[in-house]
This record gives sequence, structure tokens and C-alpha cells, in this order.
Amino acid sequence: MRIRELHRWDVSPAEARALQADLAPRVRLEDAVPLDAVQTVAGVDNTYVKEGDATTAHAVVVVLSFPALEIIETAFASRPVAFPYVPGLLSFREAPAVLAAFEQVAAAPDAVLFDGQGYAHPRRFGLACHLGLILDLPSVGCAKSRLVGRWEEPERAFGAQTPLVDRGETVGAAVRTRPRRAPLFVSPGHKVSVAGAVGLALACCRDGTFMPEPTRLAHEAVTARGRAAGPGPEPGGAAP
Repeated sequence: MRIRELHRWDVSPAEARALQADLAPRVRLEDAVPLDAVQTVAGVDNTYVKEGDATTAHAVVVVLSFPALEIIETAFASRPVAFPYVPGLLSFREAPAVLAAFEQVAAAPDAVLFDGQGYAHPRRFGLACHLGLILDLPSVGCAKSRLVGRWEEPERAFGAQTPLVDRGETVGAAVRTRPRRAPLFVSPGHKVSVAGAVGLALACCRDGTFMPEPTRLAHEAVTARGRAAGPGPEPGGAAP
């Protein structure tokens, strides 16, 4: 895949927030590809390994067929981390390694699921929005915890959902992917609606697992790569 450059990555946290504010209006929350037209979907995850004073980000992109969810391709990349851990600015820490992994992917997937936030973000520009915009692909954020918004507890049945509302705007949904577990927080990234994001996330769930299969497989792959690469993961690797 060719990756377009929207901006440089060697920025300060203040500059990063300004970039988020500038780029957020370019996010589109309409479904560019209907669910029944999706043929491939990618899962993305990232882990960090600290050795001495240096931290390395290891990223993976796992491309699967859809709806069968069989692995087609797996791409890894590693990059040194220069951006600090700052809540709400995860994309500036993760993107260089993730985009390097995407450069190794043979063909662009029809949609991408990220282990992180999308539109459910203080500046409406979480990881899935930022990288979805750069990749120009439909993207979805699937987060294990809430960053912003209020929600009601959904029923304890697969597929049950309630709106995630922040400052009067529906920014995502609390989705029950596993009846006996807390909900998954799903929000659109780019080129997908809230309903479309939830529909794709649920269509990618298998066998009672909490995370959709693309991000679950990406997490397994990158965790194994991180363990093999260094002495241990850096604390705070799964930031919002």
C-alpha cells in the first residue's frame, strides 16, 4: 500500500492537539462501503518494548477475508518511539510503526478495525479517525474502555447496545460482544457511521470472544512479536 503523508510526526503535544483540531473536520461519518460489499477487513494493534532509555513500538496489520475471517496476510513493523505518553494523543505515538506495517500490505483492505478510540474522543479525532483519514479507508475504533461520554448498561445478550453520548452528540455505542463481560466501546473512525461501525464490529465477532476477530488476532500477533523482541512491554501501552 502507498501511504499518503498529511503532516510530519516530530511534533510536540501542543502541536499534536492543534493538528487534531485542524484535521477532525475532514472525518466523514457516512458509510462509504456497505457491509455486504466488504470482502476484506484488517485488524491493527501495537505494543511497546522498553530497553534502557529507549522504547520501540511494534505494530501489526492482519488482513482477513470477510465474512469468513480467514487470515490472508500479516505485516509487522517496528519503529523507535519519540512521542511521549499523553492521554488522547495515542495516534502520534502509534502511527509511525502502524503506517510502516501498512506499507508492507499488498492490497488495501475494505475496512480497518483498530484497538483504540475513534470519534469517541475529546477532539473527535481518536486513533481510528486519524489513521483512517491518512489511509483513506473506512475505519472503526474498538476500545476496551470509555474515554468520553455517558452510556446506559446494555442488556446482557450478544449484540445489545446503547448510545455513547458526549456533549449531546452520539459518538459511538456501548456494545455487548460477550454477555458476561463489560461492553466494548465502538465508535466510527472515518468513512463509516456509528451504526455501520457497530454492524461491522459485531459481524467480526466469533465464538464468544470479547474483541472482534481482526483486532483479537492482531493483539495475539503483536504481543508475541513484542515478547520475542525485548525484555518486556512498556507500561501504559494501551492508551486511549
